[in-house]
Amino acid sequence: MELTAFQAFNLGIIVLFVGRFLNLRVGFLREFNIPEPVTGGILASLGFAVLYFATGIETSFDLQARDILLIYFFTGIGLKSDIGTLIKGGRPLALLLGATLVYMVVQNAVGVSVASATGLPAVVGIIGGTSSLIGGHGTTIAWAPIFAESYGITNAMEIGIACATVGLILAALMGGPIAKFLISRYKLEPTTYEEPDFGIGYKQAKRAEIDYVSVLYTWLIMNIAIGFGLSLNEALEEFGINLPNFLTCLFMGILLTNTVPRIFKKIPWNEHEPSLGLISDIALGVFLAMSLMSMQLWAVIDLAIPILSILAVQFLVALAYTLFVIFNILGRDYEAAVACSGFGGISLGATPTAIANMNAVTKKYGAAHRAFIIVPLVGAFFIDIANAFLINQFLAFFG
Repeated sequence: MELTAFQAFNLGIIVLFVGRFLNLRVGFLREFNIPEPVTGGILASLGFAVLYFATGIETSFDLQARDILLIYFFTGIGLKSDIGTLIKGGRPLALLLGATLVYMVVQNAVGVSVASATGLPAVVGIIGGTSSLIGGHGTTIAWAPIFAESYGITNAMEIGIACATVGLILAALMGGPIAKFLISRYKLEPTTYEEPDFGIGYKQAKRAEIDYVSVLYTWLIMNIAIGFGLSLNEALEEFGINLPNFLTCLFMGILLTNTVPRIFKKIPWNEHEPSLGLISDIALGVFLAMSLMSMQLWAVIDLAIPILSILAVQFLVALAYTLFVIFNILGRDYEAAVACSGFGGISLGATPTAIANMNAVTKKYGAAHRAFIIVPLVGAFFIDIANAFLINQFLAFFG
């Protein structure tokens, strides 16, 4: 059974509503800052898995709409990024980047070690390392043919997708509890009680002035940034530089929002932040709901024991590294705790999961400007570049 892009998009909205319904009624989900799309998305994916095992019907989705939402999501981050905050984030950004690069080496080393200990080829450990976890589904799909053709791992795609799928679930579930533990344990508070950097906070939603004019105006600004971002991507491709569309759109959002208001001072560029928050919330929520509901969990069953062995150790290592390394190097303050919830997302999942984790935390406790700059930049840009080099180095040594 294949759902069209239109059907998948509308189902994603329904799944998001289900997640919101459950979060409002189940105190445990709110207490540990589990994002609403994660609640609904995981429940939906479990439902499709039950359908598969009961009837043999395999559900697939056309996720074109989801990919468009990803672009709007990152563009929204860019349009809310003040250059002053970016400059202040320089040292923490460098520290987080350095720590993440070290962690990537550790993640592959753990994967290789556990795979070898369970009698699997060492290359399988790389698949269960940065290829599928920090790299996510995209990196998995890109590298699977190489693992299969050059290293004889004929089921590399299945192993990678299964690891990326379970990793995404773990990443979505671990970020909120990490932040709650750190905030409660060290009695941390935000330096400002402003609303969150991304989306609309619960208090702001009650007083936000949003009408069709503000939404259309914001939508137009986002589309302008996206148009320039896509054009920049095409120009870079002419020079052999291939970057994800969302990354160039993020960059153009940052560039435009820090130049246009200064050059054209009469243009009301930043007057409709509640509308920007609303559109950003919608894009992130439906994107993540669609991502999680479309996971084919039945693909994990046949490879359950070796995959779960690798992922169990990877989870413990990620948790320990986040609590004892990331939190300490980022200053042991509230910003560091929020960044840890984001690192919990990217360490086993993907950047949107990291943002969803941080968004759930800041909606409850307050804004964390620095975290919302450094985590997306590390997760959405530097990781992909470093990962390709790192995978090649591990393959050269263990392949």
